[in-house]
Amino acid sequence: MKYADIYALLVSLLAQIQEILGDKLVGFYLYGSLVWGDFDYEISDIDLLAITSAELNDVEFNSLEKMHAEFVKKHKQWHNRIEVQYFSASGLKTFKTKPSKMAVISPGDPLHLVEAGSDWLMNWYFVQEHGVTIFGPPPQNFIDPISKEEFIDAVKEHAKSWRKHIVQAMHKRPYQSYAILTMCRALYTVKNGNQVSKKQAALWAQEQMPEWSALIRRALLWRKGDWRTERADHESTYPEALKFVHYVIDQIA
Repeated sequence: MKYADIYALLVSLLAQIQEILGDKLVGFYLYGSLVWGDFDYEISDIDLLAITSAELNDVEFNSLEKMHAEFVKKHKQWHNRIEVQYFSASGLKTFKTKPSKMAVISPGDPLHLVEAGSDWLMNWYFVQEHGVTIFGPPPQNFIDPISKEEFIDAVKEHAKSWRKHIVQAMHKRPYQSYAILTMCRALYTVKNGNQVSKKQAALWAQEQMPEWSALIRRALLWRKGDWRTERADHESTYPEALKFVHYVIDQIA
């Protein structure tokens, strides 16, 4: 079985979540790069959705927070690389019209609460279309159906939103790489009407935009971590990365 070790990891994580939530956990789903097929053991995150019958209470939240901290101590390779959204079934049915509280643990952040509304539509579309069931019924049983048109509109809006935070976000290579590859995937989706991984979209974008090919290729290398040195001149690549992001936003708009 491909990724058998990760599957065993997820089964272990599921058991610990069930120990805390019991029957309140009604579904557990995998999505992201493990599903797309270009997962990288060194850098990729594991993306998971845990669906609950109701919002978490304080006791459950605190127990999950402690469990996740202990879990990565035992599995140090996955420190800051496991992302789980704990969202209620009712929240998934009403997210288009009103936000609901959702607990999230994500790279760089401990378990915390967010207001999850229509801004999470792209995530739930991925789960709806490609999610792998680890526990529970198919995810479509819980998610308010999302059309392809709704998804593409959300991708366009997400891409355009980068104009607002691009200046603050891109002065380090990891964020430059993330922005460049995110724009490649957004453009691919808008042009082709379907979703692929960042890597697949970047390879497509290199062919479609040969004038940006070198930058996209460097972004793929930065994603691998060649910026992890004090000698890396982050500012030197910022202007071109900034120009590329604005260029793609213009193409999408």
